[in-house]
Amino acid sequence: MANRLIALSMVFFLVSSVMAAPASAQAANDPRQPSVDNPHMHFWGTSDLSSCWTHFDSNDSTGSSEEGFGARTYGSGQVEISLSCRSQDNFKDNMYLNPNGTIRIEIGVYIFSDDCDPEQDSNCKELTLTLRRGNLAVATQTFPSVSVDGDNEQVVWEIPVDNNMTVWNKSQEEPTLEVEFSKPGYNGLECFFADCTGEFRFYYSNNEDGMDVEANFPIINMTEAVDPDGEGGGGGGTDAGGLPGFGILAGLAAMAMAVIVPRRGPLTPRQ
Repeated sequence: MANRLIALSMVFFLVSSVMAAPASAQAANDPRQPSVDNPHMHFWGTSDLSSCWTHFDSNDSTGSSEEGFGARTYGSGQVEISLSCRSQDNFKDNMYLNPNGTIRIEIGVYIFSDDCDPEQDSNCKELTLTLRRGNLAVATQTFPSVSVDGDNEQVVWEIPVDNNMTVWNKSQEEPTLEVEFSKPGYNGLECFFADCTGEFRFYYSNNEDGMDVEANFPIINMTEAVDPDGEGGGGGGTDAGGLPGFGILAGLAAMAMAVIVPRRGPLTPRQ
């Protein structure tokens, strides 16, 4: 009888653990983290472009420029920028992208400089964006049509997801956007009586100039993910969305139930 009570207590404990697991296994929603319902990455930074960072909370502009942009001015010489916008937080979970989806990056810039031809001048570089997964550059694009006449320019970059972009591992493969540009300062005749100071301005997500600044990732659940070889994302592995240790719990429960079943003595023929 005592053994049965112990076994019943064990079964009750195991069943309670399994029923409670879904609530405890799922982390509370963090607006700064990517998810299927929160796929938009936002850009923030300082007023002097000394620092640029990203996260997924459109309402958290803590530490970012109140003007909604960062800028550098150049009294003479080359108007040159090399800016890296990195994730401010490590991902708490891997980010999985739809292999048939598209990453859409939108930024806003204001550039005042002279023009040049990169094929004729090694110091000349058109506006160039590079997306990195961790340290790996997964896509690069130049935008030669962007104005250098001191106009606000909306830049849209659409990147088809390929095999290097389907899985972004937490704590080491967060996305980084690199922004590069280099052209000489403008020094026309009108500069004798007008201000021709060169400038590069990068808008942040909290700007009030009507510029769209965000990156939209086609995020899917892990159970929908497909690896680069076309096999199911959960093939042979542990489903992170499932219940941890469920197989062990089921096995222990079966053992406990075996104890509960009444034992019968050995059957011997009547004498």
